[in-house]
Amino acid sequence: MLVRTSPPPETGPEAEAQAEAEAAAAETAADSATGAAAGPAVDASDTAAAGTGTGPAADGRFQAVVAGTGSAVVAGTESAGAEIPAGTEASAGKEVRRLEQVVIRFAGDSGDGMQLTGDRFTSETASFGNDLSTLPNFPAEIRAPAGTLPGVSSFQLHFADHDILTPGDAPDVLVAMNPAALKANLADVPRGAQIIVNTDEFTPRALTRAGYRTDPLDDGSLAGHNVHPVPLGTLTVEALKEFGLSRKDADRSKNMFALGLLSWMYHRPTQGTEAFLRTKFARRPHIAEANIAAFRAGWNFGETTEDFAVSYEVAPATKAFPPGTYRSVSGNLALSYGLVAAARQAELPLFLGSYPITPASDILHELSRHKNFGVRTFQAEDEIAGIGAALGAAFGGSLGVTTTSGPGVALKSEAIGLAVSLELPLLVVDIQRGGPSTGLPTKTEQADLLQAMFGRYGEAPVPVIAPATPSDCFTAALDAARIALTYRTPVLLLSDGYLANGTEPWRIPQTGELPDLRVRFASGPNHTLDDGTEVFWPYKRDPRTLARPWAIPGTPGLEHRIGGIEKADGSGDISYDPANHDLMVRTRQAKIDGIDVPDLEADDPGAADGDGARLLVLAWGSTYGPVTAAVRRVRAAGHKIAQAHLRHINPFPANLGELLTAYDQVIVPEMNLGQLALLIRARYLVDARSHTQVNGMPFKAEELAHAFEEAIRHA
Repeated sequence: MLVRTSPPPETGPEAEAQAEAEAAAAETAADSATGAAAGPAVDASDTAAAGTGTGPAADGRFQAVVAGTGSAVVAGTESAGAEIPAGTEASAGKEVRRLEQVVIRFAGDSGDGMQLTGDRFTSETASFGNDLSTLPNFPAEIRAPAGTLPGVSSFQLHFADHDILTPGDAPDVLVAMNPAALKANLADVPRGAQIIVNTDEFTPRALTRAGYRTDPLDDGSLAGHNVHPVPLGTLTVEALKEFGLSRKDADRSKNMFALGLLSWMYHRPTQGTEAFLRTKFARRPHIAEANIAAFRAGWNFGETTEDFAVSYEVAPATKAFPPGTYRSVSGNLALSYGLVAAARQAELPLFLGSYPITPASDILHELSRHKNFGVRTFQAEDEIAGIGAALGAAFGGSLGVTTTSGPGVALKSEAIGLAVSLELPLLVVDIQRGGPSTGLPTKTEQADLLQAMFGRYGEAPVPVIAPATPSDCFTAALDAARIALTYRTPVLLLSDGYLANGTEPWRIPQTGELPDLRVRFASGPNHTLDDGTEVFWPYKRDPRTLARPWAIPGTPGLEHRIGGIEKADGSGDISYDPANHDLMVRTRQAKIDGIDVPDLEADDPGAADGDGARLLVLAWGSTYGPVTAAVRRVRAAGHKIAQAHLRHINPFPANLGELLTAYDQVIVPEMNLGQLALLIRARYLVDARSHTQVNGMPFKAEELAHAFEEAIRHA
């Protein structure tokens, strides 16, 4: 759904680009999903987060592509998204309550399609104009044992009529497709919340497999909740009788029945989901119509059953967004678009050398769709080959990128050291996950920070940056490319599984808002010898950035030696001279230390009036949402608290030391055992206190707020 509330430019190239972007968004009402199911709508692997797809790009305009791959809303006035589409009006005689925000969690087996169901609800919520944040949570196995606690997959969505920052601490509504889903998630559900239970799956065998000795639907253990028992499978099979499907195939559409029911409960648009199903199953229209029938049956069930006497409205977040065209985007998708945009702004081809690894593989999948933007993707046989190819592409004049997770960074460490020695631009994207070893492939963590900083032999400094939100991954990719291209260095970008799979609205930038990243390649001699001969010195540095020249292989007269053995300053000849090695090591470090990063600003409302906080919360990466939400709660309770969030971790902002010493207390919340706090204490001799969590899940705002209030009380 596209809602225009801000007129585009009337004439010129920007008007054409804007019109093309809006046309693309209107044509593509729903995200396309990767892979194809063998029956009605269910995501067999249940590992896809936000939907990704391709859009029209005949003119090669980046903005048209990003608008064309997802639902878009043009925000900017009070009416943005306020229209409720046909089919969303509440039935006569049923109460409609207005809510400011809702947290919904879909939970079931890995084969029940919970990720797909949540993704569709998210897409319709985004097109309606709500602010939103999601948390997909699924097992590492493609198909974990059915009906068991380890096999439970869930998708949590928080949407509101105002600005929100997290997927929510606890669900207001839990949809449990089987006993295991109920047991695995019940501890998170507060008293009074609604639980929709698929009663068809509560058989003695399923209850035993989930670890229940008695049926929770009968033993009173759910008395504190508002329970809605619904035979989702039976109702779905009955609704699909006319399609001639087997009971097993028809039952697989029960996730669409549940989606229809929740869409009725919260007045979500329906046209986008129906269009999505017809597109997904275009080659099997019979299956598409069966899923649509199940979806509509769920909607009609909500309309007619007496068990659901109330439906709910959550108005669009009309004041949460600046004017612009928006779409929902996951962190990995935003990062992919950021890489494409960076290459376009640099006027360089983009080369990705990557070995598939969770949770980074989606970037490889997405970039492989954009050959029309000069993107080349290479799925290597292993992690080392992936970075070797990317580094070779950088030597050849491309924007080289390699993507991985923590285990892959360890394997790539020698090649990263080679990139440091060669002083070539290279982006190493680390989507962090729980470790060590294989660890928790589908869970989140921030435990690769020290590996990114120091995980190479010798003195091999690299810049390290970290995005704060899913949509910020786009900007972080551009920033990483700026640093790599300007300073001729590999850059480590630290995202994580929470950002990679989470979804939020993203304002699609105009081309004119993107930075100019164009570079100048060496074109001729740059040094004159004592005898007057003009030669090319590959390690003669820019006096401002200390970057060496970037010479494309095959350029006449610019032939030079390349390799990992230490080079002589300036000439680049092999050198074993001790003094030269000392100079080169210190010069490479000085280059990183001199990278231009903005000063860090603290959010401290009373500081300007001399009534600032005594406690500073310093965080980095994906903790931004929960930390900011917690800070808001602490302030709402009447306490003073300051907040600062780091993007650039190496080098740190130049004013960080001064900022830290301005506060009596510094707390560093992070999803590791205190790695940033260790760096802060060592560098600035500040008594920074850690608040850590390593359970594979993001922080909850309520828990952080309690920790901050305790620190304030005991100051």
